[in-house]
Amino acid sequence: MTSKPYLTGHYAPVADEITATELTVDGALPPELTGRLIRNSHNPKPGVTPTHWFKGSGMVHGVRLNRGRAEWYRNRWVRTPALDGAPYLTDEGPDLTVSTAGTHVIEHGGRLLALSEAALPFELTPDLETVGAYDFGGRLTSAMTAHPKEDPATGELHFFASSPLPPFLIHHVASADGQVLDSQEVPGASAALKHDFAITAHHVVFLEGSVTFDPAEHSGIPYAWSDAQATRIGVMPREAGGARRIRWFEIDQGYSMHIANAYEDALGRVVVEGPAVGREGWRRSWNWWVGAPDRGAEPNSGSRGRRWTVDLAAGTVREEQTDDLTVEFPTINDGFTGSEHRFQYALSFPDDLGIGNHALVKYDRSTGARQLLPFGAGRLPSEAVFVPADGATGEDEGYLLTVVSDLNADASALLVLDASDLTVPPVATVRLPRRVPAMIHGSWIPDAAL
Repeated sequence: MTSKPYLTGHYAPVADEITATELTVDGALPPELTGRLIRNSHNPKPGVTPTHWFKGSGMVHGVRLNRGRAEWYRNRWVRTPALDGAPYLTDEGPDLTVSTAGTHVIEHGGRLLALSEAALPFELTPDLETVGAYDFGGRLTSAMTAHPKEDPATGELHFFASSPLPPFLIHHVASADGQVLDSQEVPGASAALKHDFAITAHHVVFLEGSVTFDPAEHSGIPYAWSDAQATRIGVMPREAGGARRIRWFEIDQGYSMHIANAYEDALGRVVVEGPAVGREGWRRSWNWWVGAPDRGAEPNSGSRGRRWTVDLAAGTVREEQTDDLTVEFPTINDGFTGSEHRFQYALSFPDDLGIGNHALVKYDRSTGARQLLPFGAGRLPSEAVFVPADGATGEDEGYLLTVVSDLNADASALLVLDASDLTVPPVATVRLPRRVPAMIHGSWIPDAAL
């Protein structure tokens, strides 16, 4: 029997938890990088073969940097009931504490939260030990998206709950100190899979793609492509009660897993950017996620950058492809969340979805320039996390942090890259004590946040 692809190669899980101190550093770590890079991944326990990549139990990996030193690396499973095989569905309905907690990890209100969109977040200590399920003091009674958005101006955290059954979509807002301020059911939403969303200065933006609830899907993730499911953008005013005034706009068929950013342009139009796939691209990805042998043969079906410009006054949407690379995991300088950004970063994949060379890509939206940093055969970088430099005045003045899995050496390293120019050598390389499995999302958590 062929091994599942998400249990082999770059994605092969590790079998234990370790802590290593005083890591070797090549180059010089900028002293302002004092904090923790924490990344999340699906890492089932030894002997467990999940039916879908997303069903694997969450494991966080952290690197602690402190004034030029790499103090430690550690990895820990997020100890939820799912880690010990507890069922998510019970006679009373979903148990929101039974989470993989393996998609993302963020900080908000001084708490570290490991996220998986079908359940409650799980709080972690700064040393990555599990505290337990976190429900915002009892105010959160739904699941929480793995892609919340923090407003850099107010510190408020916007997040949502998506369900295949009514209520299909609930929008939440928490204050900067972690108090839930508002929760609204969003009318007009459907059972379509909603993984990510965006905020602008005055709006919340939801995307519904051509992937929707399908009870016949038996992988444990009950969604499938449907040509009958409309692909739509929902634009909702941000103020209290704004859900009642949401407007939905149909767009070309497709699915967008991740959104880079959204903003309002000088004409008041809502601009949304992020990679998207069509039917064949979704099928190829899904078959990898469930370990099906059919990967599809249609060329150039990978995820391509797209831009949607919603003219609220005219009631129209203009769509365009922004690049021809196969990309995913778009990121920006988070200080520009909800406002127009110039620079955007992403992970570039070869069209065979994982066999061959990968690269980090930087886009300059003002000039149209594109920089590529290829990593060579057998090396896979993680999503690039931007950290601003001390005293930065320019949007790209700072660092990109990425963890590289190297199958050639059976090792991994944390690279600190100059975000202003990907063509120069790394600022610093932190050698990690083991090969770290390819991960999904993560965050830089400065000491001041905890």
